Amino acid sequence: MADLKALSESIIGGKKDDAEKLVQEALDGGAPVDKILNDGLIAGMQVVGEKFKNNEFYVPEVLIAARAMNAAMTILEPKLADAGVQPVAKVAIGTVKGDLHDIGKNLVAMMLKGGGFNVVDLGIDVDPEKFVAAAKDGCKLVCLSALLTTTMPQMETVIAALKEAGCEDTRVMIGGAPVTQKYADEISAQGYAPDAASAVDKAKELVV
Repeated sequence: MADLKALSESIIGGKKDDAEKLVQEALDGGAPVDKILNDGLIAGMQVVGEKFKNNEFYVPEVLIAARAMNAAMTILEPKLADAGVQPVAKVAIGTVKGDLHDIGKNLVAMMLKGGGFNVVDLGIDVDPEKFVAAAKDGCKLVCLSALLTTTMPQMETVIAALKEAGCEDTRVMIGGAPVTQKYADEISAQGYAPDAASAVDKAKELVV
């Protein structure tokens, strides 16, 4: 029987080699792919998210856990498609035009992936047109990150571009150090997340 609790623990502890080995063992043992994903990887990342929220984990621990999860997902991903396991939703994420910061954005992308989302990472310094293209390509949610107060207005530009392109059904979530719920309300963004762990809960709320 696959030891999914041990797999979950390997993610929490950021033990990449163990995570890869345990995923392979679970697959070889015939464990259902969706169970490996949900009870192993996602369960582990949920604990990481909670610990991050409660200040028990900091950025380095989250990054190490995410690295273990990504390594395990590389083995599992092809099997998910074969088994017809659907992601929660397809989401795009990027740091807005003019802003080159990516640690927060990367953390959110990893946590969303760990939450069962299909994540399209557009990178940094992203033009509004790229967010629009992602929305047209089936991304139900667009996540915008900004770390500079000078680049925050780009978020409103992206929302206007989405509206102009007829992508009114695409939800927008924003975040970053200077960003607030008040600002989200001002620019009509549907969601705001103060940190990476909260971003997963908010994303599920917006697309499910």
